[in-house]
Amino acid sequence: MAPRFLLNFARYYNSNFDRRPIPTLIVTNGVLNTIADALAQTSTILLHTPTPTSPTPSYDPERTLRFAIYGMAMGPLIGHWMRLLERAIPVRIGSKGAGLGLAKRVAADQLIMAPFGLTLFISSMGFMEGRSLEGIKEKFSDMYAPALIANWKVWPLIQTINFKLMPIQYRVPFQSTCGIAWTLYLSLLNAK
Repeated sequence: MAPRFLLNFARYYNSNFDRRPIPTLIVTNGVLNTIADALAQTSTILLHTPTPTSPTPSYDPERTLRFAIYGMAMGPLIGHWMRLLERAIPVRIGSKGAGLGLAKRVAADQLIMAPFGLTLFISSMGFMEGRSLEGIKEKFSDMYAPALIANWKVWPLIQTINFKLMPIQYRVPFQSTCGIAWTLYLSLLNAK
């Protein structure tokens, strides 16, 4: 039953991606970011030990909405980035030099998109939370370096798998699916 469902879903996704790539990426990334924040908040609530000074937090649907909006906005941007990398740094798996091309693509992703995406995340979350420019700068100084270092520990391997094994139409969903755990981390870091 499950393989048939997955096959049908893959056909449905491919058909929509071929006809309407941008709306497909918007919806896919928005849903996956929504799931990630819902998991982050739920785990925080379930794992929290209440004290008189720290009561159990309640679920914040506005926070989940912010993550959904951010994911929806980033879907097409990441999709364009993937196509740019595909054209600018071709990788022909099985050919001589494929490893070097793959390493260049991962390096470009980590040295250009990772810092840029993290900057967008912190600033857009700060803006959507209603923070002042000073508040966003403070959030940036608290979050940016630890998150970027954590990113560089995890994402090079994930992106190597992504660029090596995934067809281009699955790269954003693969990245976003792996990103559920990453968004969980960012959500918890952002909440601090």
